Amino acid sequence: MEWLGLHFFTDLPHNGHLLLNCSHNPFLVLLAYLVACAAGFGTLDMAERVGHVEDPTARRHWRWLGAGCLAGGIWSTHFISMLAFQVPIAIHYELIMTFVSLLIALIASLFAMKTLSHATLRFDQYLLASLWMGMGIALMHYVGMAAMRSQAQLYFGAGLFTASVVIAIGASLAALLLSSYLRNGAGVFHQLLKYAASLVLGAGIISMHFTGMAAMQMVVPAGADLSAPSDNNPIQMGLSVAVITLLVIGSSISAALADKKLQHKERDLRRVNALLSELDQARASLQQVAHYDALTSLLNRRGFNQIFAEKLAEKTAASGMMAVIFLDIDHFKRINDSLGHDAGDQLLTVLASHIKSSVRSHADVVARFGGDEFCILISIHHRDEARHLAQRIMQQMKEPIELAGRRMVMTTSIGISLFPDDGVTCEELLKTADLALYQSKDAGRNSLNFFSANLKTRAFLELQLEEELRAALRERTGLVLFYQPIFDMKLGKVTRMEALVRWQHPTHGLLAPDRFIGIAESNGLIAELDNWVLRQACHDLSVLSDKGYSELNMTVNCSALNLARDELADEVEDALRFSGIAATRLELEVTENALMGNISSTLALLRHIRALGVSLAIDDFGTGYSSLAYLKRLPLNTLKIDRSFIQDLPKSAADIEIVQAIIGMAHTLHLNVVTEGVETQAQFDLLHKHGCDFIQGYLLSPAVPANEVIGVIQGIHLRNPLAPEASAAKELAPSQPGPAALVRPIR
Repeated sequence: MEWLGLHFFTDLPHNGHLLLNCSHNPFLVLLAYLVACAAGFGTLDMAERVGHVEDPTARRHWRWLGAGCLAGGIWSTHFISMLAFQVPIAIHYELIMTFVSLLIALIASLFAMKTLSHATLRFDQYLLASLWMGMGIALMHYVGMAAMRSQAQLYFGAGLFTASVVIAIGASLAALLLSSYLRNGAGVFHQLLKYAASLVLGAGIISMHFTGMAAMQMVVPAGADLSAPSDNNPIQMGLSVAVITLLVIGSSISAALADKKLQHKERDLRRVNALLSELDQARASLQQVAHYDALTSLLNRRGFNQIFAEKLAEKTAASGMMAVIFLDIDHFKRINDSLGHDAGDQLLTVLASHIKSSVRSHADVVARFGGDEFCILISIHHRDEARHLAQRIMQQMKEPIELAGRRMVMTTSIGISLFPDDGVTCEELLKTADLALYQSKDAGRNSLNFFSANLKTRAFLELQLEEELRAALRERTGLVLFYQPIFDMKLGKVTRMEALVRWQHPTHGLLAPDRFIGIAESNGLIAELDNWVLRQACHDLSVLSDKGYSELNMTVNCSALNLARDELADEVEDALRFSGIAATRLELEVTENALMGNISSTLALLRHIRALGVSLAIDDFGTGYSSLAYLKRLPLNTLKIDRSFIQDLPKSAADIEIVQAIIGMAHTLHLNVVTEGVETQAQFDLLHKHGCDFIQGYLLSPAVPANEVIGVIQGIHLRNPLAPEASAAKELAPSQPGPAALVRPIR
């Protein structure tokens, strides 16, 4: 078979001479191998660029550049190898055929780079691609052989010819697989693998060429001139081709390296941009957390204060008006205590939506300050605008709410302050609105109040009293105990004293406890105050014992807040040890509502105190909401009837029946009964008739200082209310207003 002047699968002719003294220039062979290795390395680099570039246009450019490197390298290897071929006849090359061979190499290389553009391929797809690519390389080789022009005829043996084609296909498969494998990776080891792969690819390319050359046999016709060819310096030409090819491949590799670094920088820049974007999102999230309430999505206190300051500056510059509206949900704690905090959170969400729907969304600012406190900031032109908005919110709040299977109605207390009338700074306006809110609470809740100057005066006075009370407790000055005697109806004498604290204020004079106990409770001073009263009362009882009143007992009031402190039992024990009196001579008196506030923890604490030997009394019985089921479980000794049931005796038949019922119930529970607020002999006689155990009141004596206690006791014993002559004298005496008619009891 003859093709382009080449003979394949054809026997050699009988006439002619077979050239046997053919050789290759070792330097050019080595040079051809180096070019093949460089072409392989360039192809691997270009394949890596094609796989990593995202822009389609840039990927297409890298495919063309990779194809040029591979085609130029393969063709240059073939051409330099042909220059290395030395025979005793003159040989030259046809330009057109040589160019065609280069074009074939370029087409095969483009097909290879197109294949490498795919991220993943199956092995059979790689095999098919390598088949076409190997056939193209073989075609390029044999077209280049056909470009040889000489006197000799070229014949190719079937075995080596087939082997050259197989080697071309195998080298193509190896190139495709290595390029795909080495597409991803970095580091020194990855680079060493690329170098090794380049050596393998170079060996495959040059092996294919020299296998094809080994298959070639040159036959010269008889009578041909076998003179040595003129020296056309093939080494110089081979070096020129090699240098040009290596420069092109080197430039391509440099461009690939530069693009790789640039892509890394772009990737780093994108990563930095992504991090910056995440930081912006995190900053926005932090801004949301820092300035907005997570439950209701309303502004929190910090976000409100920021907007408040901005609007305050605007109104100051424009001489405008603003209103600050403070809201507090009435009895919200009961929801948390009875239905749980989840139900409380659900309720707050609903109420927040009610408040939000009541205001002007474009102009008003609504915030949740925490718990059940909300604050609204509105721009107004006159005072009534704030009142109308507050009334609209109060009306909206009264809409029934379905919560935990229950239908309930909530109310709110509201306080309002105005800018600039009630303050010119954020702190002043919030404080004045808060004071107005507390006035609404004190007025019975479910109401609104504007701030007034007297509220500020009262707040300032309470703040001053708080500071002075704190100093009085710290320095142990000003606080004194007064004692009111308690008369034993069975023994006919005073057997108990109730300790009542007073404050001898340097400016305001003697202050009753209702003037400062609330301040102590709201500012965390009540525990220290109660402990001082307890220790002082025990000390004074010890002094009375030394003066002959060793059977006298002492009753000390205990604040409701102290019943929540486990330290109370230890403080009672320390007071008894400090004074040296027996525990049976001390009685703690607590109110009915304080006992019922937290019955489980209160019961455990009272049992602990009772175990010390200290008696326990329940005060103001009948005014609270205690249950008899709980009452019988409490370790009580004494029940104290509130004075509100006594003041209309003996005229009120209903009160007589109530008192009689309480005394009977107490005795059934084995409790002693003390009636306070007894001011007349008629009240005394009625209580004695119905079996009351002890009485206390102005009929006997008001509370007196410790140094007057003995004189008061002796006076009561001299005019014993139980003595017949005392009763008769009382009946014959003209009706004169005594101390009981002139002075109300001070507790």
